[in-house]
Amino acid sequence: MPVGTLATVKTLTPAQLEEAGAQIVLGNTYHLHLQPGEAIVKQSGGLHRFMGWHRPILTDSGGFQVFSLSELRKITDEGVIFRSPRDGRMIELTPERSIEIQNALGADIIMAFDECPPYPAERSAVEAAVERTFKWLKRCVDAHTHPHEQALFGIVQGGIYLDLRRAAAESLVSLDLPGYAIGGVSVGEPVELMHQIVEATAPYLPADKPRYLMGVGTYQEMVKAIAVGVDLFDCVIPTRLGRHGAALVQGERWNLKNARFREDFTPLDPTCPCYGCRNFSRAYLNHLVRSREVLGIMLLSLHNVTELIRFTQKIREAILNDSFTTEFSHWL
Repeated sequence: MPVGTLATVKTLTPAQLEEAGAQIVLGNTYHLHLQPGEAIVKQSGGLHRFMGWHRPILTDSGGFQVFSLSELRKITDEGVIFRSPRDGRMIELTPERSIEIQNALGADIIMAFDECPPYPAERSAVEAAVERTFKWLKRCVDAHTHPHEQALFGIVQGGIYLDLRRAAAESLVSLDLPGYAIGGVSVGEPVELMHQIVEATAPYLPADKPRYLMGVGTYQEMVKAIAVGVDLFDCVIPTRLGRHGAALVQGERWNLKNARFREDFTPLDPTCPCYGCRNFSRAYLNHLVRSREVLGIMLLSLHNVTELIRFTQKIREAILNDSFTTEFSHWL
């Protein structure tokens, strides 16, 4: 899922995203609440109409963003009080308020408000976060006014403690939600530890409902997660790399600022169907990046989004052909 935090995937139009093969994009409750405000989005006809995207949308609850404001917020059992980084005003975000905002935004999939413990964290702190997350989830379920129009997903927390992950997953499943997410990973822990967490957690979530790994979207991490049953991913990497002049090319990361591309007049990736690869050379992309032209950012972002979507499409085809383990063994 390409990340469109503020109702836009940076530098890309909805038409470009559709051409890239995106089936769903992600928006963020916290950021959209601060600007322009959910009332304006609702007044416009909802998030789909507001941003001109007519395929599915998922909104994050805002929990991760709030908990990243460690110097600006206070956590209680009721919710979180934080100081707006935009204008300094104090804002209270509770499970009920998060759901109210997401109901107004009108996304197809909405996320429960959760507490995301940092890494590293003491076991007692993670236990408290797991308990609070489950209590908040039940409040989110009670507050959700459009359950038949918006699918509410719960989020498994538990830090690096696998027994807590299992207990959290089993608690969430008892509520029979439309889908489930694994949160609190890729927050600074070693990548091998992240793999262990996902491998240990995913099997406790229903195989007949979507399983979503939050904030992860790189080649190997997606393959390993898919191997244990994960279905959905989101990541800012494709557009972030594009803004820094880097491209994802068939499993590798290339810096288009490098001198080796200055006189390379071949397409970035001859196998890629994106607009940039069909029409421009590596030399031109090198020129744009070195010149700090916005077009270079757009073309690389478009290519990177297309590349990762193509990668997941290939995985889907391999699963259907019963060749996943063979074709992607080098990533496992």
